[in-house]
Amino acid sequence: MWQKSIRLKSLAAGAFTLVEIMVVVGILGLLLALTIPYYVQQRATAQSKSCINNLLKIDDAASQFALEHGKRTDDAIDFPADLTPYLRLNSTSEIPACPAGGGYTINLVGSHPICSLGSSVDPAHVQP
Repeated sequence: MWQKSIRLKSLAAGAFTLVEIMVVVGILGLLLALTIPYYVQQRATAQSKSCINNLLKIDDAASQFALEHGKRTDDAIDFPADLTPYLRLNSTSEIPACPAGGGYTINLVGSHPICSLGSSVDPAHVQP
Protein backbone atom coordinates (compact mmCIF):
# COMPACT_ATOMS: atom_id res chain seq x y z
CA MET A 1 0.00 0.00 0.00
CA TRP A 2 2.78 2.41 0.91
CA GLN A 3 4.52 1.95 -2.50
CA LYS A 4 1.34 2.69 -4.45
CA SER A 5 0.89 6.11 -2.85
CA ILE A 6 4.49 7.11 -3.62
CA ARG A 7 4.07 6.01 -7.24
CA LEU A 8 0.88 8.09 -7.69
CA LYS A 9 2.48 11.20 -6.19
CA SER A 10 5.49 10.98 -8.53
CA LEU A 11 3.25 10.77 -11.62
CA ALA A 12 1.17 13.77 -10.57
CA ALA A 13 4.24 15.87 -9.78
CA GLY A 14 5.67 15.42 -13.33
CA ALA A 15 2.66 16.84 -15.20
CA PHE A 16 2.32 20.44 -16.43
CA THR A 17 -0.55 22.55 -15.28
CA LEU A 18 -2.75 24.54 -17.63
CA VAL A 19 -1.33 27.79 -16.25
CA GLU A 20 2.25 26.72 -17.02
CA ILE A 21 1.31 25.80 -20.59
CA MET A 22 -0.50 29.13 -21.06
CA VAL A 23 2.56 31.03 -19.81
CA VAL A 24 4.80 29.23 -22.32
CA VAL A 25 2.34 29.93 -25.17
CA GLY A 26 2.17 33.59 -24.09
CA ILE A 27 5.96 33.93 -24.10
CA LEU A 28 6.19 32.34 -27.57
CA GLY A 29 3.47 34.68 -28.85
CA LEU A 30 5.35 37.68 -27.48
CA LEU A 31 8.60 36.58 -29.11
CA LEU A 32 6.84 36.10 -32.47
CA ALA A 33 5.17 39.50 -32.18
CA LEU A 34 8.61 41.07 -31.68
CA THR A 35 10.38 39.26 -34.54
CA ILE A 36 7.79 39.21 -37.36
CA PRO A 37 8.08 42.96 -38.17
CA TYR A 38 11.85 42.55 -38.45
CA TYR A 39 11.46 39.83 -41.09
CA VAL A 40 8.85 41.84 -43.00
CA GLN A 41 11.24 44.82 -43.16
CA GLN A 42 14.11 42.59 -44.26
CA ARG A 43 11.95 41.18 -47.06
CA ALA A 44 11.06 44.68 -48.28
CA THR A 45 14.73 45.69 -48.21
CA ALA A 46 15.74 42.59 -50.18
CA GLN A 47 13.04 43.29 -52.79
CA SER A 48 14.23 46.89 -53.12
CA LYS A 49 17.85 45.85 -53.58
CA SER A 50 16.90 43.25 -56.18
CA CYS A 51 14.79 45.80 -58.08
CA ILE A 52 17.60 48.38 -58.02
CA ASN A 53 20.01 45.71 -59.28
CA ASN A 54 17.63 44.99 -62.18
CA LEU A 55 17.42 48.74 -62.93
CA LEU A 56 21.21 48.96 -63.08
CA LYS A 57 21.38 45.98 -65.45
CA ILE A 58 18.74 47.53 -67.72
CA ASP A 59 20.68 50.81 -67.70
CA ASP A 60 23.87 48.98 -68.68
CA ALA A 61 22.01 47.11 -71.43
CA ALA A 62 20.66 50.41 -72.79
CA SER A 63 24.20 51.83 -72.87
CA GLN A 64 25.51 48.77 -74.71
CA PHE A 65 22.61 48.90 -77.18
CA ALA A 66 23.23 52.60 -77.86
CA LEU A 67 26.95 52.06 -78.35
CA GLU A 68 26.53 49.14 -80.75
CA HIS A 69 23.75 50.78 -82.80
CA GLY A 70 25.18 54.29 -82.97
CA LYS A 71 22.36 55.82 -80.95
CA ARG A 72 22.76 59.21 -79.31
CA THR A 73 21.34 60.66 -76.13
CA ASP A 74 17.56 61.10 -76.32
CA ASP A 75 17.13 58.60 -79.19
CA ALA A 76 14.18 56.26 -78.66
CA ILE A 77 14.54 52.75 -77.25
CA ASP A 78 11.96 50.03 -77.90
CA PHE A 79 11.85 48.43 -74.46
CA PRO A 80 12.09 45.46 -73.97
CA ALA A 81 12.68 44.29 -77.56
CA ASP A 82 15.88 46.28 -78.13
CA LEU A 83 17.45 45.37 -74.78
CA THR A 84 16.56 41.67 -74.54
CA PRO A 85 19.79 40.50 -76.25
CA TYR A 86 21.85 42.45 -73.71
CA LEU A 87 20.22 41.12 -70.57
CA ARG A 88 20.38 37.79 -68.79
CA LEU A 89 16.86 36.40 -69.08
CA ASN A 90 15.05 34.31 -66.49
CA SER A 91 13.89 30.71 -66.97
CA THR A 92 10.86 31.81 -69.02
CA SER A 93 13.10 33.83 -71.40
CA GLU A 94 11.85 37.17 -70.09
CA ILE A 95 13.56 40.13 -68.48
CA PRO A 96 13.48 39.58 -64.71
CA ALA A 97 10.53 41.39 -63.13
CA CYS A 98 10.50 43.56 -60.05
CA PRO A 99 10.16 41.18 -57.09
CA ALA A 100 7.60 43.49 -55.45
CA GLY A 101 5.32 43.42 -58.51
CA GLY A 102 6.37 46.63 -60.27
CA GLY A 103 7.20 47.02 -63.93
CA TYR A 104 10.17 48.61 -65.69
CA THR A 105 10.22 51.28 -68.39
CA ILE A 106 12.91 53.09 -70.31
CA ASN A 107 12.16 55.16 -73.39
CA LEU A 108 15.26 57.19 -74.27
CA VAL A 109 18.98 56.60 -74.50
CA GLY A 110 20.67 58.36 -71.60
CA SER A 111 17.65 58.27 -69.30
CA HIS A 112 17.52 55.99 -66.31
CA PRO A 113 15.08 53.08 -66.26
CA ILE A 114 12.17 53.47 -63.86
CA CYS A 115 10.31 50.97 -61.70
CA SER A 116 6.57 51.61 -61.54
CA LEU A 117 6.71 51.39 -57.74
CA GLY A 118 9.38 54.11 -57.54
CA SER A 119 9.19 56.07 -54.30
CA SER A 120 5.71 54.82 -53.37
CA VAL A 121 7.19 51.98 -51.29
CA ASP A 122 9.65 51.95 -48.42
CA PRO A 123 12.52 51.47 -49.17
CA ALA A 124 12.19 53.16 -52.56
CA HIS A 125 12.80 51.33 -55.85
CA VAL A 126 14.85 54.05 -57.51
CA GLN A 127 18.27 53.90 -59.08
CA PRO A 128 20.91 55.70 -57.02
